Amino acid sequence: MALTLVTGGTGHLGRDIVDRLVRAGSRVRVLARTPGVRSNVEWAAGDLAAGAGLQDALHDVDTVIHAATFSPIARRGGIRPIDFFRSPSAVDVEGTERLLACAEKAGVRHFLHVSIVGLDEATLPYARVKLAGERLVRASALSWSIVRAMPFYYLLDRLLAGLSWLPVWPVPTTRFDPVDTSDVADHVVTCAFDGQRGVRTEIGGPEALDLVAFARQYQDARRLHRRILPIDLSETKARGMGFVASQGVRGHLTWTDWLRRNSPEA
Repeated sequence: MALTLVTGGTGHLGRDIVDRLVRAGSRVRVLARTPGVRSNVEWAAGDLAAGAGLQDALHDVDTVIHAATFSPIARRGGIRPIDFFRSPSAVDVEGTERLLACAEKAGVRHFLHVSIVGLDEATLPYARVKLAGERLVRASALSWSIVRAMPFYYLLDRLLAGLSWLPVWPVPTTRFDPVDTSDVADHVVTCAFDGQRGVRTEIGGPEALDLVAFARQYQDARRLHRRILPIDLSETKARGMGFVASQGVRGHLTWTDWLRRNSPEA
């Protein structure tokens, strides 16, 4: 049975990808700095940033799904001034470069890289780091695919939760369509095994709304009452910050339904 290696397999998206592969009867190996307790997958101890354990992790691997990333904003659930000036590249650039080199040596047949919609016009340091990693994949001699996804609901939830202490929320009016990791995982797994290669159709959520609407739905779901101050952004600034609407396939789970499923009382 062909073996699939998943990087980032302990993260939000990675867990959903692994779940789908296991349900489909695939043989799955997860690269992690600390192996987990899940018994229906193989664990490979390794570190993309340090380059440790990659050759062993890729032994006998047919397909790599590279979902690992390091976003300080996602990790802490909020934006700080430093995020407008720099973002670590050890995982997304140097780590991707190491993984590609080792995958080529190991004879991997398909390397699927998970990326982000709108990188070409985005100016935030994390987006530039992600684009640099994506360009390494495009230049690789491996047979590769790239799937770009919109930002995830769980991140939007964290960012809005970080505003809860404010009496007034400054919120851009720009439109975008965040998506649930479960829908992205379905699309990624399909793209990994349908035989097609190259830049694949990007995926976003089922609704393209302005951020003010998403914030109001969040307040309704969390029973918050805060004044929202709409902030107009030019299209150029909005795209620079990654606020775009995807032009590919759409997920199924709406923001309202996600909030209901992930209610603190649920």
